[in-house]
Amino acid sequence: QVQVVESGGGLVQPGGSLRLSCKASGSIFSIYGMAWYRQTPGNQRESVAQISSGGSTNYADSVKGRFTISLDSAKNTVVLNMNNLKPEDTAVYYCNVHLFQSGSSRPDEAWGQGTQVTVSA
Repeated sequence: QVQVVESGGGLVQPGGSLRLSCKASGSIFSIYGMAWYRQTPGNQRESVAQISSGGSTNYADSVKGRFTISLDSAKNTVVLNMNNLKPEDTAVYYCNVHLFQSGSSRPDEAWGQGTQVTVSA
C-alpha cells in the first residue's frame, strides 16, 4: 500500500503565502510524477501544478507566476509554494502521485486526503 499525506494548509489573508507539502510512503518502487490538484464545492477537481521525476513542470494559467512546485525525489516529497494568494485560490488541495509499486510493472496513482486552503480577509 501507498500512503500520501499532505500538510501546510490553513487560513491566510489575500496577498499572503502558504507552503503545502506532500509525502508519499509505503510500497513504492519509483515515482515518475507528482502533482497538486484543488477542488471547490460543486466543481470538478482541477490540476494546479505538476512535476515529473525529471523536473519538468506544468502550471495552470491561473497560478503561473505565483505558485512554484518542487520535488525531492530522495524523500518522495513534493512542495507547493503559493505566493500572492487570492480568494479564488480557496479550495481543498490534493496531492497526486504517479508511481510504480514494489513488485509491480503496472503504473499506478495515489491520492492524499486533501488539505484546506482558505484565502480571506
